Amino acid sequence: MTGVGLTAEAYRIPTDAPEGDGTLAWAATILVLVRAGADGHTGIGWTYGPAAVVAVVTDLLAPVLTDLDPDDVPAAWDRMRHRLRNAGRPGVAGLALSAADCALWDLKARRHGLPLARLLGTVRPEVPVYGSGGFTTYDAPRQHRQLAGWVHEQGIPRVKIKIGESCGTEVARDLERMAAARRTIGDDAELFVDANGAYQRKQAVRVAHAATDLDVRWYEEPVSSDDLPGLALVRDRVTADVTAGEYGFDLVYFHRMAPHVDCLQIDVTRCGGISEFLRAAAVADAVGIQVSGHCAPHQHLPVAAATPNLRHLEWFHDHVRIEAMLFDGAQPATGGTVPVRTDRPGNGLDFRADQARRFRVA
Repeated sequence: MTGVGLTAEAYRIPTDAPEGDGTLAWAATILVLVRAGADGHTGIGWTYGPAAVVAVVTDLLAPVLTDLDPDDVPAAWDRMRHRLRNAGRPGVAGLALSAADCALWDLKARRHGLPLARLLGTVRPEVPVYGSGGFTTYDAPRQHRQLAGWVHEQGIPRVKIKIGESCGTEVARDLERMAAARRTIGDDAELFVDANGAYQRKQAVRVAHAATDLDVRWYEEPVSSDDLPGLALVRDRVTADVTAGEYGFDLVYFHRMAPHVDCLQIDVTRCGGISEFLRAAAVADAVGIQVSGHCAPHQHLPVAAATPNLRHLEWFHDHVRIEAMLFDGAQPATGGTVPVRTDRPGNGLDFRADQARRFRVA
């Protein structure tokens, strides 16, 4: 046994314009990169969150892997999970666990000269995606340009905008922007909306009913994701699929939520990495629903390809831009799908350290 070395770095990348949703606004995004090394090979994984993730990786997770066979990813995951007991699994510690697990799977694939998608096994060679952005901070022309680019130039047949502006106090503008989005994308593309938990229960139902003629297909977090009865209430009173789950950090969270939504969102950079993503998808399958990958699209691609009950993957504007900038091998979405790389070992990506250096904060 050679053992595994873990290191981590944080990079703060400014957005290309102010971004916001129903309950939060931001002007920069922090990417935390984790490297897992053994036998002269290096795997990479990443998450999006506070720079404090770095210290969790180096101080808590790295020491428990120094004597472990790098192929034993389940054993590594179990050791890391136990090490986080007193640190608290949800939140920063969960982000660290997720990035480290993804890096360990990537390391295993690279050590054996295999594409990660081949190591995991695939259900599909391409992953369906939906364009995601339409921030509440965008004016009408910017929203139009973004949605038109996805639908009419790239051929992505499903797109999402943010609603619930100002914690649900600007419903008239929400409806106006939804109607503008439908005019931009036409009748054939699917319209998704995301309230980020901004509405109250009956308010969320009223908004959906007011937008009936817009044929909204996906209603994400119409109420807080902590309000499971509220999610179920809205689900049973609207025609759009109600979905949530992006804040899930452990399997129990997904087990509790799955019966209350039409589609369960899972974020591989939060939930516990590839190892836990597959288990969470199985939980969803057990109650007869599909799953959708949340953000960080290139980190999701191999596991998304391996998940039988996957519906689609979020092609989130901010993360797509960052990953195209900082990773060699990142691919565009054309026609609504992204091919899964099987021509390069591991996840098929190489971190552009020279390009990233100017953004490093930890």
